[in-house]
Amino acid sequence: MNKETETLNAMTLARLSYFNLAMVMQLYRAAGSATAVIDNRNNIRDIIPDASLRLLDALRDYDVMRQRAEEEWEYDQAHGIRPLAISDPDYPQRLAECADAPLVLYYLGNADLNQARVINIVGTRKSTLYGEDLVRRFVADLRALCPKVLVVSGLAYGIDIIAHNNALQQGLETVGVLAHGLDTLYPHAHRKTASKMLSQGGLLTEFMTHTNADKINFVRRNRIVAGMSDACIVVESAAHGGSLITAEIARGYDRDVFAFPGRIGDACSEGCNNLIRDNGAALLTDAGAFVKAMGWETDAQLEKARQEGIERKLFTPMTPDEETVARILSRNNDLHLNMLSVQTGIPVNQLTAVLFEMEMKGLVKTLAGGMYHLLN
Repeated sequence: MNKETETLNAMTLARLSYFNLAMVMQLYRAAGSATAVIDNRNNIRDIIPDASLRLLDALRDYDVMRQRAEEEWEYDQAHGIRPLAISDPDYPQRLAECADAPLVLYYLGNADLNQARVINIVGTRKSTLYGEDLVRRFVADLRALCPKVLVVSGLAYGIDIIAHNNALQQGLETVGVLAHGLDTLYPHAHRKTASKMLSQGGLLTEFMTHTNADKINFVRRNRIVAGMSDACIVVESAAHGGSLITAEIARGYDRDVFAFPGRIGDACSEGCNNLIRDNGAALLTDAGAFVKAMGWETDAQLEKARQEGIERKLFTPMTPDEETVARILSRNNDLHLNMLSVQTGIPVNQLTAVLFEMEMKGLVKTLAGGMYHLLN
């Protein structure tokens, strides 16, 4: 099956999801591909005998939906957006297992959406210093224990943007799931952070361009945040906060849910405290407890070994070029490959080989965006 054809057909079929998401996904799974659905659109009851009249009517609008999909495809190709059909291996496979997964996602970024460790951090839009400090400490400590975690959130005000910014500061990749198309950004105030995320994570949505950030889209967005992650972490929430919807969806997907407790009577912590009280979330106090609960101790052990320089003892001393690189990074750590080449005087093609050997020796590690970090 031609990948481009299948993706275009999935984009066309996804337009139906506004009518009945569950029915469209049932139709897709029964037929085995979006192409099979489109090819059999005039006799769809041969695939699903109880297909609704509304679905039949929608399929008759194929030409209109196809034209919109082709317009979107052209826009995406011109602007570096990757449409990921659910059959695409780069589509988040955790999400693909969910019954109401989107048929297509639109992606701008460089992060692997199928990393071994993926978490989401969500919470109130009206965060307090207490909640913001929790996120800062948690992300920093998690980075020290598990250096390859992808942090997902919704790029909203409050806890979401705090999570994204701290992930960026700690060298972790972070993905923002949006409630609109990738031709705009809401809220506009977060454009600077979103720009950084394109080279250290990305932006993801199920919505085509020219889709507004309507209220219902935020609820739909939450299932992507929940479904593509191993665990949901709630940091501050009112009694009926939107992050509780994400937590509820995550539980429905059989994901682990955690919540930081707050002071009794504090409006911003009432939702978290209720989650913990009602066994809707495990009580969370620190990153170490989270890593243990998730069974990720091996990551922590390997990182500790690297930090202590155990790997270095297994290799021969540094070469002159390696000593030059180490000296430069010790003065100004976390440099891009090109800047490192300028400061060391080593050509890029030669420097790449030097850095590879240093990484094998446990002397340096690569960060997102072509940055290199000297290990202590």
